[in-house]
Amino acid sequence: MTPGSNIPLSATRVTVDVTAPVRLDVSGLLLTADGKVRSDDDFIFYNQPSGPGVTYASGGGSAPDAITVDTGAVPADIEKIVVTASPDAAGQSFQGIEPTATVRDAASGAALASFTPPRLGAETALVIVEIYRRNGAWKARAVGQGYANGLAGIATDFGVSVEEPAAAPAPAPTPTVPTTQAPVAPPVQTPPAPPAPPAAPPLGAGKINLDKGRVSLQKNQTVSLVKGGAPLLARVKMGLGWEPAYRGKDIDLDASVIAYGPQRNHVDSCYFGKLAILNGAIKHSGDNLTGEGGGDDEVIVVDLGRIPPEVTGLVFTVNSFTGQKFTEVAKAYCRLVDATTDEELVRFDLTSAEAQTGVMMAKLVRQFSGEWDMTAMGEFVKSRTVRGMVKPAAKLL
Repeated sequence: MTPGSNIPLSATRVTVDVTAPVRLDVSGLLLTADGKVRSDDDFIFYNQPSGPGVTYASGGGSAPDAITVDTGAVPADIEKIVVTASPDAAGQSFQGIEPTATVRDAASGAALASFTPPRLGAETALVIVEIYRRNGAWKARAVGQGYANGLAGIATDFGVSVEEPAAAPAPAPTPTVPTTQAPVAPPVQTPPAPPAPPAAPPLGAGKINLDKGRVSLQKNQTVSLVKGGAPLLARVKMGLGWEPAYRGKDIDLDASVIAYGPQRNHVDSCYFGKLAILNGAIKHSGDNLTGEGGGDDEVIVVDLGRIPPEVTGLVFTVNSFTGQKFTEVAKAYCRLVDATTDEELVRFDLTSAEAQTGVMMAKLVRQFSGEWDMTAMGEFVKSRTVRGMVKPAAKLL
């Protein structure tokens, strides 16, 4: 699985185990529609190994810890169970550690799906997988949301009361008393209150949809391109734009889209030298040589309904063939537009820049249900052509 992708569950009872080169603590949280636990009883972990429809099992160090979800026993007001993982060693991050979550049929042990979150670093805890219900059916989704403040940060974000141990007050100093005098009782001192623990950073909004209208994404956020009660989107336009920084010289950038198969295999690329691919399902507007003027500089039209089944991911990139760096670019953005109504659906503004010649702006990933998700990327690489983007983009699908 890739971040944001999902699968339907073919088993009523599933187990999610998480393996890594180091010992991990695994837990599960039962969440209602507002994304919160009902009470601390909905936090399932080694000190509280069972809850309604959800149980924790320790691997004892020789096997991975696991969370089992009996979807038939999950209360009706619970919409999802998120499975989290954190290194057992205090303060250890996922730098250099590649955890893999495997969703299994709890009865047979057969693997249904697996997910390894890409490019982890300072994170000390992860929401790695979620088991959720959609229209009465249960599914599993790959998440990979990281936290830098450990499992306590995740628990706090989802509404669990996490008590921080209070700092022990320093003992009052005992004055030195001459031996010829009676001891004098030290003054009573009121120790200062321990500082409040830092607030946990807010969890990224996770995957949202278009029910509330236009969505403005931040880097690594994902939006499902569906709106309640509306048919799946058929044709969309990805508009990409940029301006020279500080009224500098013209900027000649090239927008492209790379198509991939389910194994992250490269299928084809659409760019200024190849304006249509996949039998016309993806079309490019042509090259803009300056970046001047309002509106989109280049547009790529995607007929989602005509994308062949062997294509499951699209990555939209921008490159500087002439070698100008993105530090010379201002107001770079991409926006997704409904090609039928010209309504802007999703926008991602690139708020930072690196002295590189290529950037992966966004990706569209097809879900098992047929819907597509869009994720903001904003990842810079050293490449002046779309050909050089194929491998780094595949790694981020």
